[in-house]
Amino acid sequence: MQNLISLIITLIIDTSYSWVRMFIALGISIFLAFFIGILMSLSKTAEKYLMPIIDILQTIPILAFFPFVIFFIVGFLPGIIGINLAVIFLIITSMLWNIIFGVYESIKTLPNEFEEITLLYKLSIFKKISKIYIPASLPRVVEQSMLSWSIGLFYLVSSEIFSTGNINYQVRHGIGVAITQFASTGNTLGYVIALIIFIIFVVITRFLFFGTLEKFTNKQTKQMNEKQVSFKKARFHKFIDYTKREERLFVRAFQKIQTHKKSTTYSEVIKTKNNEKRKELLILIGVIVFVLAILFVSNTINYEMEVLQALFFSFLRVWFAFLFVFIFSILISVYIIFMSKNELHYITLFQILASIPATILLPEIVITFGKLSYGSEIVAFLIFVLSGIWYMIFSIVGSGKVIEKEVFEVKKLFGIKGFVAWKNIYVKAILPGVITGGITAIAAEWNVSILAESFGNVHVAVGLGRLLDVSLANNNLLLMSIALINMTVMIIVVNKFVWKRLYQKVSERYR
Repeated sequence: MQNLISLIITLIIDTSYSWVRMFIALGISIFLAFFIGILMSLSKTAEKYLMPIIDILQTIPILAFFPFVIFFIVGFLPGIIGINLAVIFLIITSMLWNIIFGVYESIKTLPNEFEEITLLYKLSIFKKISKIYIPASLPRVVEQSMLSWSIGLFYLVSSEIFSTGNINYQVRHGIGVAITQFASTGNTLGYVIALIIFIIFVVITRFLFFGTLEKFTNKQTKQMNEKQVSFKKARFHKFIDYTKREERLFVRAFQKIQTHKKSTTYSEVIKTKNNEKRKELLILIGVIVFVLAILFVSNTINYEMEVLQALFFSFLRVWFAFLFVFIFSILISVYIIFMSKNELHYITLFQILASIPATILLPEIVITFGKLSYGSEIVAFLIFVLSGIWYMIFSIVGSGKVIEKEVFEVKKLFGIKGFVAWKNIYVKAILPGVITGGITAIAAEWNVSILAESFGNVHVAVGLGRLLDVSLANNNLLLMSIALINMTVMIIVVNKFVWKRLYQKVSERYR
């Protein structure tokens, strides 16, 4: 009995250490997300250069950061301090990206009335950020932070125990370390107790910390809506009384906007389109030059062929899992938003389930499916699905929160159901969340490719994640670099010609 109590106390301490690292990583991620997200939404130059970089970084598997972390962080700060900083950095790489997109989407889709307010009252950039952009982004930041917390827990085990070649690093205290040790030694009692304590911490965090944040952001959202309504009313009264100073300022600002729009001539439009085509051509030329350079370097030809084959099979696995995630997420999200009367209960349940990382359940998943004929493919599919599905569901449900009440009233008034409701109401209403969720979900799947395609003795025959794992274990940095470069090129092409165009069309339509 005394040993059991001692074990429980030890596991509570280990979990507390992990939670401190998680909160530090979350705080840094939110700060960076506000800075980068607001910068990208306000500056076309920043958007042009930062968006592709973020798209690439969020897709690179977290295990690919290990050599960088070991060289720059552990190398300069050896010992427990460096390892803890390395763990926090690795958790940030899994948390940051979708919060940035949440801030960016919130500001990009702000109603035009808020932009008119900034023009009318000549707000400084700091006032805009503090009074409009941050309050408008808070609901999405809290929502994405809950998801980031879940994803951070997903990578907690990998972050607290990392290695390169034959050198292993791990923190002294951490629930990820404890669970891994119990699983490797077959200590079922310790594994179960650790899992129970982990879930208790998850539930407490969800209701005490994130629950409090949700209440605060709901007040912020209500205040933002009241500002929008009051501004519309004020604008109506100002049109009646033309002598008011605010009205004259508004008219001048409005005229400036219209003058600016009219100043965009046909030749400028053509010039802009030509510049876009030129950029796309340069990207294509860059890809061709890269491929030719690889082919002309004799000692990397075999590596390149191996990488392209692995990339092809991983591409099929990732997009097949994404197709399942896409369809299931839309079905369940539409039910929660438009049909269910217990939306809050479903969201709370999903948040708790999403916070239980697949890495903790992975030993049981491998035992259940690993010995089947296509066990490695089933395990890979399940990990890909679990890594991406919560991004999609929470993003779509989050976009449903901003659907205007008139949509529900029209649906109820005219009794719209079936295919017509799906075509004219459901799909159109959730499109922004679908696109945002799709971008982050597919990135999350690529991020987890090493874990999905190579887990101990259960691994796929051919795949980029498997290849990265082998190259990392063998310290073959050339092969790993070629694999990451190929993945990066593929991501740039897909994001440029698929996701970016879809996002622009949807954001322009809903602006």
